[in-house]
Amino acid sequence: MKLYSKPGACSTADHIALQWTGQPFEVELLDKDTMKAPAFLAINPAGAVPALVDGDFVLTQNAAIMGYIADSFPQAGLAGDGSPRQRAEAARWLSFVNSDVHPAFSPLFGPGKFIADEGQYDAIRAAARKRLRGLFETADRQLADKPWLAGFRSVADPYFYITLRWAAAAKVDLVGLDNVAAFKTRMEADAGVQAALKAEGLV
Repeated sequence: MKLYSKPGACSTADHIALQWTGQPFEVELLDKDTMKAPAFLAINPAGAVPALVDGDFVLTQNAAIMGYIADSFPQAGLAGDGSPRQRAEAARWLSFVNSDVHPAFSPLFGPGKFIADEGQYDAIRAAARKRLRGLFETADRQLADKPWLAGFRSVADPYFYITLRWAAAAKVDLVGLDNVAAFKTRMEADAGVQAALKAEGLV
């Protein structure tokens, strides 16, 4: 199994999940140029990470890759204990990060995609930070009485952790979200997280 990742992008979450499986895998690190080079475009014509290659099977889209990792290595428990309920909880919180939190960063990273008037960029960014604050408040409530988003360590957690790294860089207000802060601290102390960050040159 080989993962194509860009350091610090959402693909780093897949890298952490693979570390958590305890099984062998490969990682190839890309940058903005190699992501658009013919060699990688042959794997993912969209020129985006993550991409996962497992034999003759090529998979893109982060949520799908996370689900595939969990299903390929059920002993890691990244979709719970195998019951429909725990699998659904893992999928629920993975979807929360993939469909709500991640896209909410887009106006911060590229306001020009939303409005042509550069004079409005600060307003767009402010609105994005306000929305993100609300989403992180939702996560903080979820983490009030549990260490992981789904209640058990799942594929949702690495993805959420990566968005917290983005939030810090983008100056999203996380003040007072003590449960989120504790989650981030737990993640950063995790051996698998540390291994993935080190391999991607992020520490």
